Amino acid sequence: MRILISNDDGFTAPGLAALEQAVLRVTEDVHVIAPEVKHTAASQSLTIAAPLTLTRRGPRHFSCSGRPADCVVAAMAWLFKDGPKPDLVLAGVNDGRNVGEDVAYSGTLGIAREATFWGVPAIGFSRNKHPEVAPGDAAWLAELIERLWTARSEWLVEGHFLSLNLPRRLPAELRQAFITRDKIASSAEVVATGDEVTTLVVPRGRPKTTSAGDENSLIDAGYATLVRFSAFGMAPLPPAFVARMAPEE
Repeated sequence: MRILISNDDGFTAPGLAALEQAVLRVTEDVHVIAPEVKHTAASQSLTIAAPLTLTRRGPRHFSCSGRPADCVVAAMAWLFKDGPKPDLVLAGVNDGRNVGEDVAYSGTLGIAREATFWGVPAIGFSRNKHPEVAPGDAAWLAELIERLWTARSEWLVEGHFLSLNLPRRLPAELRQAFITRDKIASSAEVVATGDEVTTLVVPRGRPKTTSAGDENSLIDAGYATLVRFSAFGMAPLPPAFVARMAPEE
């Protein structure tokens, strides 16, 4: 089984090392391509018509000068161009939960979405800030990855990917959540003003809005949450509605 790992926190991020430690319990055929630096809210942005630099950092390990999704493109269009593609792409473990509209903003989930565009199953992993890391975490995460892969016929749909948020402490029970409505970038601080120019800074963090059964409530209660997303984001409309919207001749 061949697995590609990437992240949006950068090549030296602890979460990347933790994910690799777990994956090596599943397979030895592990490849890592991760950005040189942290890319917060990079989503699925790509570097087009500009150089991308891949630096070998060890056997099957590369850092990439581009963004998180660039790492997937570099892997598919260069590293695996003449060989088998990965069976699975894993992203993370992100430094902080990815909930709500992070589905659109997150570089971690941007990696997973980009992988689906290449026809490869993908899972994005995120974890609560300041986790209580324990020696058994890698074994627990490895078993979860193996279980999800073994049961892939039950969740794997073309153009879809999984997002898994881990709580502060493992092991944890797994729950399916509905999407949090916890608006990121909900405020802005004015740091400078002038006659014609105003400078704003949008702070990190969220209001921590939550309701029963959403991602925030379940993660706060110590559960790991699992959600499946469509990479293309299309929800078909009822045919009768579409027909009814057509203007009369």
